[in-house]
Amino acid sequence: MNIAGRLIALIALAGLTLVACDSRSGDEDPSRHTPETLVKITPPDWTRDAVIYQVNIRQFTSEGTLVAAEAQLPRLKELGVDILWLMPIHPIGEKNRKGTLGSPYAVRDYRAVNPEFGTIDDLKRFVARAQALGMRVILDWVANHSAWDNPLVTQHPDWYERDWKGDFHPTSWWDWSDIIEFDYSKRELRAYMADAMAFWVRDVGVDGFRCDVAAYVPIDFWNDVRRELDAIKPVFMLAEAASRDMHYEAFDATYGWGLHSALHDVARKGASVDSLAGHYSEQDNLFPRGSMRMVFTSNHDKNSWEGTEFEMFGEGVRAAIVLTFVGDGIPLIYNGQEAGLNKRLAFFERDPIEWKAHPHEALFKQLIELKTRHRALHNGPWGARMVRITNDSPQRVLSFVRTNDSEKVLAVFNFSAEPRTVRLKEKLAHGEYVEYFSREERVIGEETSIELSPWGFAVFTYQSSTDSR
Repeated sequence: MNIAGRLIALIALAGLTLVACDSRSGDEDPSRHTPETLVKITPPDWTRDAVIYQVNIRQFTSEGTLVAAEAQLPRLKELGVDILWLMPIHPIGEKNRKGTLGSPYAVRDYRAVNPEFGTIDDLKRFVARAQALGMRVILDWVANHSAWDNPLVTQHPDWYERDWKGDFHPTSWWDWSDIIEFDYSKRELRAYMADAMAFWVRDVGVDGFRCDVAAYVPIDFWNDVRRELDAIKPVFMLAEAASRDMHYEAFDATYGWGLHSALHDVARKGASVDSLAGHYSEQDNLFPRGSMRMVFTSNHDKNSWEGTEFEMFGEGVRAAIVLTFVGDGIPLIYNGQEAGLNKRLAFFERDPIEWKAHPHEALFKQLIELKTRHRALHNGPWGARMVRITNDSPQRVLSFVRTNDSEKVLAVFNFSAEPRTVRLKEKLAHGEYVEYFSREERVIGEETSIELSPWGFAVFTYQSSTDSR
């Protein structure tokens, strides 16, 4: 769904005091536990250095089908991505539909595949082929609401909320007139939804879910679902939410909306790089240590409703992309970014991506290789923390180190339209490196000058010979 403007509300949710999500005995004081000790799930090992790739089936190919998308899997494997997130593949409601084809987030049947995309057998082949190539597949899951003409409306009308007039209603405050809201006080609804999710894992073989507006659904439902799905096989769960409590029992990753917003402010509104501190401070001090936040320069909502990455970041787009890979977070690529997608894809109509050669493809390949090679850049509990390093131009240049017992990555970004020359005084940044993109060997000390072009960046790496990765 369109989430423009939702960031403030969801970040507020992230700051709520933890009360009900701790399931320990009643005589144990939750305040004695850090956020880390409350985490009861472990991300699948295959998320260690994973990069997510979002597939908008409707626009991904000229055919707009799962069969056509399957033919692109070898290319995605060559790009280096690991987790394929498919936008909703279910049949779309016709009642109160928006546009010609409707929103894929208006689900008419939770156990079927949209015939415009193909059949359930087509999906099974897509999943099996992706997994054979070493990739994983997660489905977009819409638990908060359904289409007006979902059979559940007539079969179980009590599963839906009612407004003050006693009528079904869309989610409040949003222009989502094509859907109506579920009532999660109904145990039968919870059982139905959990069973439907289990079906796609057990019978189709998917590897997890990206859960739409996850914070609008009670967290105890997600906690229960995660346990049920993990009993089938280890899954990856991504919440469209910014709440730390989601990480304790249900989700491996949540959205890093704050980084996208801060980067937009820096690149387009002249804000200082201190604007980025809010996101990274939140990650360090609010969220459980080692939790994953999905970071991105584009996704379906941003692209369709707010602007392309070029509109959002201008000349700073490459620097923004690089930061999402070398900074803390699990990176997302929206389909078409590797082809320099420079238009807002229609949301309710067919609007296929124009595939063409673009320098961003090589950049993504380089960044994925960098992330894979260096354990310090791995995701969540496997990666190293970011440590900010002071420099001579602290309002316009961001510099930080990520280091572990055998390697160090030093990143320096000039988020301004003027060339900058900076020095790094802190000893943590000093050492012998190779600049990743130029392959130039550098010794960086207290008096070393680092020259950066407008909107330029440098990523310096050190890796001991004993580190086999």
